[in-house]
Amino acid sequence: MDAIWQAISPGTPCPEDYSDVEFWVDPERVGFLLKQGEYIKTWRRRWFVLKKGKLLWFRDPADVKPTAVPRGIVHVGKCTVIRGAEDVINKVNSFMVHIDGWPTYFVADTDKEKEEWINSIARAIVQNSGAVAPDILDYNYINRH
Repeated sequence: MDAIWQAISPGTPCPEDYSDVEFWVDPERVGFLLKQGEYIKTWRRRWFVLKKGKLLWFRDPADVKPTAVPRGIVHVGKCTVIRGAEDVINKVNSFMVHIDGWPTYFVADTDKEKEEWINSIARAIVQNSGAVAPDILDYNYINRH
């Protein structure tokens, strides 16, 4: 029965979604965030890893290893909006990411962490959306020419 549920659950990543990402080596950003569930709207503390345009989450840092299967994944290139969400969900240090038109909410431990996550994800969105040429994102390239 679990296999059937995983097959139809949109939040369950398949290996093709993350097989090109060595998420256990040199991630762009890692840390704990609260994430609201897709179906049961409870808040759960998860360990997040941002790397190569993918935001993956696990139960805790010890789960992040080569044999691990992420509990979920967001392709940040598909995100259209990222912003603070205190006014929407009435939680301090919260932010939202719109993915395929649906908001997903997160809560950081501090305002500084919230801003750092927003900046990191926004940078990954730009780098992975295909909307900007790669050399524009390379600030050293600009300074060399």
